[in-house]
Amino acid sequence: MVVLESGGRRSALSGGVRGSRTISVMPESLDAADLDLVAALQRAPRAGVRLLADVLEMSTSTVSRRLTRLVDERLLKVIGQLNWSVFSDAHPQHVWISARPGTAGQVARDLAALPETQFAAITSGRSDVYGILQPGARADGADLITERVGGIPGVVATHTEIALRSYASAATWLLDRLTSEQEARLRAENPAPRDVAGMPGLGPEERRVARALQQDGRVSAADIARRLELSQSTAYRMIQALLERGAVVPRVEIEPAVLGFPLEAVISLTTELRSITGIAATLGRHPSARFVSTVAGTASMIYNGAFRDEDELADLLTGDLAAIEGIRSVEIAVMLRVLTRYWLPRDGVLLAGRPAQVSAPT
Repeated sequence: MVVLESGGRRSALSGGVRGSRTISVMPESLDAADLDLVAALQRAPRAGVRLLADVLEMSTSTVSRRLTRLVDERLLKVIGQLNWSVFSDAHPQHVWISARPGTAGQVARDLAALPETQFAAITSGRSDVYGILQPGARADGADLITERVGGIPGVVATHTEIALRSYASAATWLLDRLTSEQEARLRAENPAPRDVAGMPGLGPEERRVARALQQDGRVSAADIARRLELSQSTAYRMIQALLERGAVVPRVEIEPAVLGFPLEAVISLTTELRSITGIAATLGRHPSARFVSTVAGTASMIYNGAFRDEDELADLLTGDLAAIEGIRSVEIAVMLRVLTRYWLPRDGVLLAGRPAQVSAPT
C-alpha cells in the first residue's frame, strides 16, 4: 500500500499535457495516421467514413482500409457504453481483493468471468486484484460481494466502495492530436447527450436496441432493424433517442498501451467533505483521467488514469494533486495486467471477443 499525505510543491493542474511530449507507440501497430483516426473516432465514434476522411484529409479508401485493419487485428472496437442509471437501480461497486499468495492470477480470472464484472485487473498496492462490478439490481449487491466474490477460491479479504456520481469515463479520455477546427466538425456530429437524471427507464424494445449498440457502437439503423425485426424508421428513431438522452454513449475501445500510455493507476483519494465535488470535477478534466467517480466507503473518490511512464504519474502526484486544496491523502494501485475492460476481455493489448451484455433487469 502506498499512502501519501497532502503537501509538497504547488503547481497548476496540467491541462493539455498530451501534446507536450512525443508519444511512444507500438510501431508494428499504429502510425501517425492511425493515431489521428483513433483521435477522430474518440470524438465522433459513429461518424461515417466520408466525414472522417474529409476531416483528416485522407481518401475514403484509406480511412476505410485503416479502420478495417485496426478492427480486424483486434486493436480497436467501437462499443456502446450503457448508462447504468437507466438500466439498474444498483450503483457500480469498486472491489479490492486480497488473495492467497500464488492465487492472484486465478482469482482475477474468476472475477473477470462473473457476468457482473465490467473491469478486472491484477494490481499492486493495497490489494492483489481490483474490479468494478455492476449488480443487476440493488438487492443483488450483498450476495454478489459476500457470496460470489467472497467465495472465489483464494480470496482472503475484500474491500468495497460504492460509486455515487461519475465525473469522467473512458469515453471522455481523448488523444490530443487534432486541430480545433477538426474537433469542432467532429463534435457537431456527436453532440453532448442530455442529463439522464430523472428520466424514466427504458422499454423492452429500447433495451434491445441499446444492447445492439453496446455490442457495436457503429451499427446502422438498417442492421438493427433487420436483426431485431423492426422497421428501419423505428430503429433509427430509437437509436437517436438513446444517444440523445445519454442512455448509450458510443466510445472507442483500445488499450491505452497501444496509444503510448502503458502505465495505468487507480488512485483512491480522501478529501474534505466540502471539497469533494470541486476536486472530482477538476480531476475529471485532467488529460490522464479515464475514470473519476465519487464513492461511498473509506475514500471520497476514485481516479483511474493512463500515463506514458512513471515520471508522468509522479508529476500528477507531486504536482497536480499536491496543488489541490482539500486532499488529505491518496492511495495508489498500479495496474499490472488488465483482464477485462467494460465487459470486453483482453489478451494483452488485443481485444478478445465482444462485450458481454450488462447484467441488469429486463
